[in-house]
Amino acid sequence: MSEHTQVDILLVGGGIMSATLGTLLKHLDPALRILMVEQRDAVALESSDGWNNAGTGHAGYCELNYTPQDADGRVSIDRALGINASFEVSLQLWSSLVEQGLLPAPKNFINATPHQSLVWGEADVAFLRQRHALLRAHPLFQDMAYTEDAGQLREWAPLTMAQRDAGQPLAATRVDYGADVDFGALTRHLIQSLQQRPEVELLLGHRVTHLSHQQNGRWNVRLNTAKSPDRSIDAGFVFLGAGGGALPLLQKSGIPEGMGYGGFPVSGQWLVCNNSDIVRQHHAKVYGKAPLGAPPMSVPHLDTRIINGQPALLFGPYAGFTTRFLKQGSMFDLAASVKPNNLKSMLGAGLHNMDLTRYLVGEVFQSHHARVNALRNFFPAARDEEWSLATAGQRVQIIKRCADKGGKLEFGTEIVSASDGSLAALLGASPGASTSVHAMLTVIERCFRSRLSTPEWQSRLQTLVPSYGASLITNPDLLKTVRTKTLNTLSLLHR
Repeated sequence: MSEHTQVDILLVGGGIMSATLGTLLKHLDPALRILMVEQRDAVALESSDGWNNAGTGHAGYCELNYTPQDADGRVSIDRALGINASFEVSLQLWSSLVEQGLLPAPKNFINATPHQSLVWGEADVAFLRQRHALLRAHPLFQDMAYTEDAGQLREWAPLTMAQRDAGQPLAATRVDYGADVDFGALTRHLIQSLQQRPEVELLLGHRVTHLSHQQNGRWNVRLNTAKSPDRSIDAGFVFLGAGGGALPLLQKSGIPEGMGYGGFPVSGQWLVCNNSDIVRQHHAKVYGKAPLGAPPMSVPHLDTRIINGQPALLFGPYAGFTTRFLKQGSMFDLAASVKPNNLKSMLGAGLHNMDLTRYLVGEVFQSHHARVNALRNFFPAARDEEWSLATAGQRVQIIKRCADKGGKLEFGTEIVSASDGSLAALLGASPGASTSVHAMLTVIERCFRSRLSTPEWQSRLQTLVPSYGASLITNPDLLKTVRTKTLNTLSLLHR
């Protein structure tokens, strides 16, 4: 494809979102000419890298922020149901690709890791008890176990019980077939598979400097590289899937649908255990409740991880304040993103989130001892010298217009697309990568509507994602069928 300047699909960003969208589109139409552009010298180095995200296959099993409790004490499970169903969609695609030999053996990118919630204190035990009762009544969560028994807790996660106060009220839930996903490895495997197909090209070390919508509905995109002359690409469809870099690119596009959006960058850090004996004693993702004032992506968890094939034990994340939009971004990213059309949104969101800003700045200046003290809520016997600090990835939370406050800060992901379907951008963060397949199917539904309605595309899509077009929330028989298959194909049944 190198001799062509004209492509059907331009994917900006070499992460899990672009890899997933490219994979789906190439299966739906094998003749598509696809170009992926990444400004780093390799793919999956930012948010998709294994060290830059939680690696949790976010299914709502253990993440307590997906089941909020209102002022009257009532727990809402709607978001957990939606996230769980979305993750099941991801599992179906990955399972289909493994069966077709387009992804390697599952252990190369996904591993069975029980998902567990752990709380302490009478109020939080009551919350978890109610949460479990509500969730377990739904087929999506019918296999969730609950205990307040110290012996059972010790069996599930022995590190969490060592040297713990015997009189402390405790409760936990657990789903054995939770998953740890190395999204960096998964992204690299998807892109390697894509590159084996005709008319697919990957350009590394190339940065988008300009996007211009042409009268014929196509896009002229200019790329800059230090190694060769600037390059101009004529693309029929552009996807901006560059993580924290998507917002500046959306602003460059000038589409009306992107007006008013801003971004609030948040950094992250992990404590990493450097004692291999301790690493071997823990096999679960144990999530707790976030501290008061903490952003949702800062829900603390003690995590078994498999990154690049090697086991690790992480705790965190500790949030921090930053002005960079990417881990390798510029300290001027935040300032440069302020435009006349989003100034009111940015100011409004900033004014109404001063407590969050103070919390994030406070996190930055925590001592190592203070960080390990937070870990001791999950691992009471933790010793300062057995843990070291590592920097995680950057996240840019969405700021958008709000009538009463001028602007509001949102935690989640959002797809912004041009009215003619010629461009789409993914903004935001968690649950992000775990729901990448559902998100990219939404892009296809918005931007390729007429082609998606054809029998050919419908048939090909249902081959990849058998539940497509139906609801796993309301169809328990379909859920049982697809879950049984994916858990077996991806070796997620915990033994």
